[in-house]
Amino acid sequence: MAALGGCVLLGSSAKDNTYNLGKSVEMLVNLMRNINLFYVDDVAPEKLMEAAASGMNRILDPYSEYLPAESMEDFEVRTTGKYGGVGSLIRLDGEWVEFTAPYKGSPADKAGIRPGDRIVAIDGESTKGFTTQQVSNLLKGDPGKSVKLTIAKFPTREEVDLKLTRERIAIPGIPYYGMVAEGVGYICHEEFTEGCSGDFQRAYEALMAEGATSLVLDYRSNSGGLLQEAVKILSFFLPAGSEVVSTRSAKRTDDRVFKTESAPIAADIPLVVLVDGSSASAAEIVAGALQDNDRAVLVGQRTFGKGLVQGTYHLGYGSYEKLTTAKYYLPSGRCIQAIDYGAHTEGGITLVPDSLINEFTTRAGRKVYDGGGVMPDVRLEPEYVSTFAAVAAAQGFVDQFLADYCARHYEELEGAVVPTKYRFDDEAYEEWRAFMADKEVAWESAASRRWKEFKAAAEKERWREDMKEQMEAIEANLKVTTADNVELYKSELQKIIENQMVARYCYVEGGIAHTLPNDKELQKAIELLGDTTRYRHILTEQHTERK
Repeated sequence: MAALGGCVLLGSSAKDNTYNLGKSVEMLVNLMRNINLFYVDDVAPEKLMEAAASGMNRILDPYSEYLPAESMEDFEVRTTGKYGGVGSLIRLDGEWVEFTAPYKGSPADKAGIRPGDRIVAIDGESTKGFTTQQVSNLLKGDPGKSVKLTIAKFPTREEVDLKLTRERIAIPGIPYYGMVAEGVGYICHEEFTEGCSGDFQRAYEALMAEGATSLVLDYRSNSGGLLQEAVKILSFFLPAGSEVVSTRSAKRTDDRVFKTESAPIAADIPLVVLVDGSSASAAEIVAGALQDNDRAVLVGQRTFGKGLVQGTYHLGYGSYEKLTTAKYYLPSGRCIQAIDYGAHTEGGITLVPDSLINEFTTRAGRKVYDGGGVMPDVRLEPEYVSTFAAVAAAQGFVDQFLADYCARHYEELEGAVVPTKYRFDDEAYEEWRAFMADKEVAWESAASRRWKEFKAAAEKERWREDMKEQMEAIEANLKVTTADNVELYKSELQKIIENQMVARYCYVEGGIAHTLPNDKELQKAIELLGDTTRYRHILTEQHTERK
């Protein structure tokens, strides 16, 4: 009787959902029709559709979204890492767009285009006043088709005409690999784009040829991507047939289990994986599966905690819906999703509470936990980066300064910027200080924000008048100028400028290589690989922290 009652309830619920869906669709159509017929101003129906779709997705999670036809090209680039074009990053500088970072070996690179070259015209049309999006749209196109550019060369601004043939540009998922210590190879993996597992294998084989006997995989700031690529990479390190991830959907018939399908090419090589708070999705699958199989030691900070899987569904007329369809579970059985979007109210979010965090075990019996990202085996405090320095760079001041600085020091910089040797020294920093003298950075310290809240509360509660002078003194001390911050955060700003300078002259891989000698987390990984006893202890006995 209980089983029968359950069936009746399930059937009733399904009928209610079907009825409510039909009713809601009818109401939505009526609403759009009435707006179209009776609203005082004209409103394009496609705009109503986009607004309705955005509203529906807003109560789901940040990863579910409506993709109109015009945005599908950008979505494909994000998913595959490939597009037809000339292969370079661009930026707006006043009324002109200029190249900032041609990809090595791209049509732009082979044509001699360098950072700072200004795009004056495309196919005979002046680009003065164009946005970066407008210029990007004109540079992209079918591979094999040519585009004519008029370029004002940096720094002379001598104009030259170039004809470039567009190619299928693949944004590298593995932008850099190399030896970082005797016997220690390093692979920087930034995105899980289509085909990145092939790039990963080629990097691994090249490092083996150079004498690598251990390996560091860098998944810091890797926001994820294609699940299939993560499974292929795990196949390099785990025995064939190993379960690495499973997905569970609302419809149990859609549940899937993913296993490695081929014999590993690196079954025994000692392995350390670097992770941080921006390692997410597919990056967490690789890191978590290696941890659950006691195959690698994780070093860094707790990962982001994205245990959700998305699929795309065609809606017609070239538009799609990207929808969260499942949660994924690591081999131990844990789901590392940190935010319970199903429990949110009024657009809020709910972290998985401590009381609901569960304990699981790795293959060797080590304790690991769900409910909030993958916890590293060796936990390190993240390196401090001041908000002021980050904002100054994000607002384009570093780009502007380097354009000016490189133009004035053009001859002495040519050939002098070497990834392992270049330093933006104190003498050069004086020029940055002078450049920033009249600049306003849209930044406010956390202390200043908290002070404003305290002051407002104090005034509301009518604190004693004799405290006024003390409060004014505190407020005066909190007021700092751009010049003060340029001095206070000198070390962080020097590092940012130095890194961008190297990337400007030595491509993306040069910029990465420049940062590695002073990378404290990488140095900890190298140290750990050299300590065989501790490495084995972690993989066989050490539990992870609960939070």
